[in-house]
Amino acid sequence: MDKGIHAHRESGDTLHTYVSLSRPPEWFAAIDFTDPAAAAARIAAEFDGWAPELTALITDGDTEPVLRPQYTLPIGHRWARVPGVTLIGDAAHLMPANGEGANLAMLDGAELAVALAAHPGDAEAALTEYEQAMFPRSAKVGAEGKRFDELLAGVGEDDVPRILIDAFREFTGAARES
Repeated sequence: MDKGIHAHRESGDTLHTYVSLSRPPEWFAAIDFTDPAAAAARIAAEFDGWAPELTALITDGDTEPVLRPQYTLPIGHRWARVPGVTLIGDAAHLMPANGEGANLAMLDGAELAVALAAHPGDAEAALTEYEQAMFPRSAKVGAEGKRFDELLAGVGEDDVPRILIDAFREFTGAARES
């Protein structure tokens, strides 16, 4: 899907809302964020037909909308070994905001710790071992995320459950039941 509204509750009965829109930079540049009400209304217009309780999360907030572009690294991004240095988490494989980057970051930290423990006194061997596992793993997750976005592109809300099941089957190799 090319848009979404995400919210989570914080302390003090605060509801924090994020809006995701996949639009070209020029689309955002045309919005006057110095006029918060107009900016919120323009963004909410992209959710025409959605429940008013959801679009109110955009238009009825206490804070001004803030534009925060999101970027990703190319799938399969690598770097040449630099002695004594490596990267983990988003620095190594910046992913779309779908939760996979956080999962990869935690796995990176754990695998790097295991590699360092397995090679006491030889950080270079540990870093090399870690990178050899990390690069293909993050490329696979990035490719799956891109494929998932492709599957969701242009589908209606009613198709999402079927797409999720099909994606799960595709990514896990599970056979389709007739």
